Amino acid sequence: MIDPFIEPGVLVRHPGQDDWGLGQVQTVVGARVTVNFEHAGKQLIDTNNVRLTYVGPDPRE
Repeated sequence: MIDPFIEPGVLVRHPGQDDWGLGQVQTVVGARVTVNFEHAGKQLIDTNNVRLTYVGPDPRE
């Protein structure tokens, strides 16, 4: 089941990839989520295998 907070525009972190930095959700298609990370670029995440960490409002502002 996909987390309800996963929608385009929200900010997340990958729990196993701290060095990727902050990511913004770009698209959601079923359990497949495209996230644009600060230091890793666009990554396709299968939320059946990875539970993204919700960040909330942009902490850089």
